[in-house]
Amino acid sequence: MGCPFCDLNLEITRTLKEGETVRVIFSNPRLMPGHLLVVPKRHVERLKELTSIEQQELFDTVIEFQQQILDKIASGCDVRINYRPFQKEDKLKVHHLHVHLQPRALFDELYEKSQIFEKDVFKEIPKVELDVLKKRFLEK
Repeated sequence: MGCPFCDLNLEITRTLKEGETVRVIFSNPRLMPGHLLVVPKRHVERLKELTSIEQQELFDTVIEFQQQILDKIASGCDVRINYRPFQKEDKLKVHHLHVHLQPRALFDELYEKSQIFEKDVFKEIPKVELDVLKKRFLEK
């Protein structure tokens, strides 16, 4: 299976904007109307693999289209980057870095069908856990 973001057919694509190092496309499949992906043109899997020029354009483009969503589509916008190398690639999982921009509204379909259950998942962080994690993150 080839990378759907590298092998994008620009003639029939869902491309919204083409930059020097990134492009903005409509997500297909999508979670909600207006769900966009900001995708580096070069095949990378993690943020640390981006050059500083690619990082700058990626984040500038994310900011630009988040604002467009807020101005024209919805009252909120989730911005997400997933890195899940443990998941097998398929139609919903692509091992090519991309940023999701998801228009959101209070009690929208995504919330009602899945995120409402997150309330039971969040827990207060115990001091022991906090101490262990801080140590791991701060050690050289």
